[in-house]
Order: sequence, then C-alpha cells, then structure tokens
Amino acid sequence: MQSRMFLFLLLMGLPATAAPPVYTRDIAPILYKHCASCHRPGEFAPFSVLSYRDVSQHARSISRAVSTRRMPPWLPEHGYADFADERRLTASEIATIGAWTKAGAPEGDPKWLPPTPSPPAEDKPDAVFTMPKPYTIAAHSDDDYRCFVIPLRLEKSVFVRAVEFEPSNRKVVHHALLFADSSGTARKNADASGSYQCFGTPGFLPSASFGGWTPGSGPVRMPDGAAVRVRAGSDLVVQMHFHSRAVDEREQSSVALWFTDQAPTRAVVDVGLVSRNIDIPAGDPDYVVRDHFTIPVDVHAIGIIPHAHYVCREMKGWATLPNGRKQWLIWIRNWDFNWQQQYRYAKPVALPAGTRVEMEFTYDNSGANPHNPNVPPKRVMWGPASTDEMAGLHIQVIPDRMEELHELGQALWGKIMRMVGGGFYRRPE
Repeated sequence: MQSRMFLFLLLMGLPATAAPPVYTRDIAPILYKHCASCHRPGEFAPFSVLSYRDVSQHARSISRAVSTRRMPPWLPEHGYADFADERRLTASEIATIGAWTKAGAPEGDPKWLPPTPSPPAEDKPDAVFTMPKPYTIAAHSDDDYRCFVIPLRLEKSVFVRAVEFEPSNRKVVHHALLFADSSGTARKNADASGSYQCFGTPGFLPSASFGGWTPGSGPVRMPDGAAVRVRAGSDLVVQMHFHSRAVDEREQSSVALWFTDQAPTRAVVDVGLVSRNIDIPAGDPDYVVRDHFTIPVDVHAIGIIPHAHYVCREMKGWATLPNGRKQWLIWIRNWDFNWQQQYRYAKPVALPAGTRVEMEFTYDNSGANPHNPNVPPKRVMWGPASTDEMAGLHIQVIPDRMEELHELGQALWGKIMRMVGGGFYRRPE
C-alpha cells in the first residue's frame, strides 16, 4: 500500500516525503494567482477564495473543478497558438489542490499567508460615462440582448487608447460589446429607456469598435499606435447580454475612456470568418460549417474572437501560409457559450500576403450534448437568439503598411457583400 502511495505522489508531481499541503503556504498562492480576479467580494463568482473559511467549505468542489479543467475557465487547447494571460493550472498545481483536499483541507500557519491580491492599479481615466437610466431585467425572462445609447457629447473628435466597461450588477451581465455610432441611428432606435432590443448586430454600421467585456476582464488597451478615433457628436452604444434571475434585477453600467493626443499610425482590422449556412436537424451530432478568406496584404494577427451559441461543440481556426505551412490560430475542443471571450496572442502572428485563413465549426444537436437547450432536440437554424446558432471567428489584424489598409478593407467589404447578398444593417423590428 505504501509503495502504491509513493508511486501516486511521484506521478502527480509531489515529493513522496512532503508534508500534506496547507492552505496558507500551498493553496492560497495558487488561488490568488488564478482565481481571485473573479472569486472575490463584489464579483459574480459564488464564493471568495480570499479566506480560508470560504475555501475550505468548497474544497471538494474546487478539487473536482480544477481536476477536470472546468476551472479556471479557459477554452483554447494548449499548444494550438500561444495566448497572453492564459488561465491554465499546471499539473503540479492541480495535484497540490487534490492532495490538500484528501488531507482534510488543513489551514496551516497564518504567517505563511501571502498578501491579499488587489485589482491591478490603473491610471485615472480621462472620462467616465454612465447609462442615463437604470435598466430592469425581469425575473424568469428569456435571455435579453439590448443596446444602450450613452451620449458622449464630444465637441471634437478624440483618440481613445483604452476603454473599460464596468457593470453595476455583475450577476446579470453575461457579456458586453462596445461601439461608437456617428450616424445617430442607435439614438433613433432607442425607446424611453434609452435602449432597444438588438439580437445579433447592433442595428447600425459602427463608426468605431472598442472590443468587449466578459467576467474577469479588465481594461481593453489598444496596441501602440492604434488608438481608436471617435468622431464629434458620436454616441457610445453598449450591447449587453443579460441573464434573468429569480427576482427583478437592475443594471446601470459605466464606461471609462482613456484618451491620447497621438493620432493613430496603425489600424486594427477585423477579419471575420462567418457562416450563415446553419440548418441543423434535430439529433444531428456532427454538423459542420466552414468559411475562408485570403488576406491580400502583409498583416500581423494580435487577437481572435470566436462566437457561437449552445449546440456548437468544436471550433478550429488556422492559416495556410504562402509557403504551405499550417499555422494554428485557435482550437477549442469543447465550446461553452457561458465562457466566450476575446483572446490576445502572446506575440503577434505574422500572416503574409496570400495567406488563407480558415475556420471549421462543428455542432452537436443531439440529446448527448449537455449544453443543448432543447430537450428533446429541435431543428436549429442560423439566427440571433441564444437558442438559434451562429458561426463567427473574428481575427484582429494590423496591416504591416498603413498604405495597404484600403486594399484590405475593400477585400473584406467584398466578402461581406457576397455573404449577405447586398443587404446589410437594418433597423431592428
């Protein structure tokens, strides 16, 4: 029996002679590093990891969640592109948590406890804008997508170098996307609440985009030289996806902006791989859609944003370089709609002119898919509702030469027009 335990500890990466792990010395540093951004007071996670009492009460569930890699939530497969701020525990860290749980979750000497982590310090924003009115999310309602119009009242154009979305009620905000609208369309669409329903697109062609927010996100910083220009008279439009809860909830978000005097010398462009060819029969466990685009100029990819709904199972994105070499951009083996986010590459990925970027999404509309919202399964088609489906893989690239920005934009516009058949953004019904 002792020899078996010795072998088990060696295989799990723990010294066979080591004393059992304790919270203050061994567990707190792991949880502070990987989990405290969400599992802390004021955040949406169900308990805090900043105290021994809270953690010890959830020791078994923590051990199960990390051993199956359900937590921390990180969807991309390791080794199929390198991302910044990767939330992935090492095998040794997982083994340490497991051994601590098996030992009865001992606390350890309080003097070993590391300092409580604080949110990253940010320089003071240049401006903060808040929704003019709070919005009520009705209890027991369907998922709600709404666009909120926040007047910026800019008398002159500005360049934005960073933006941070701050929800007032993190329990109900699933995610948010931020846009600027210089056309006035969003303002006309809004009702007395200052908002309008906007499944899918925001209902206008944005004059600027700032990225988005998901739980655990911090400020979105533009790459050096790539500030976003916001025209005078523009409105800020925040598209939010709300969860309903057992009681009515209220939300009144704020958005902080940091400005720069430096006009942009580079531009971030969205290379969208998208398919609307989605008509999934009930019970089909292996439905596949694809899209591709050949990049006409030299670019570097700095990030990627995958998007689908509940019955999507797997996402693949890759580039075939002009020399024939395959460059992985992302692979998500087990997609989870509840943990979608933007991913930034650890280093920009060079994609020379002539590179073909491709996506392949696989959907499981069978009863065996635990994420399937329909029991029994129903036919699922393309659409903006959460129970519909989508397929989008958005690659954020920066052209190597600004003078080629127009050529890239024209090629992408042609792709979009071919996809939608000449129709584009329309006012929501």
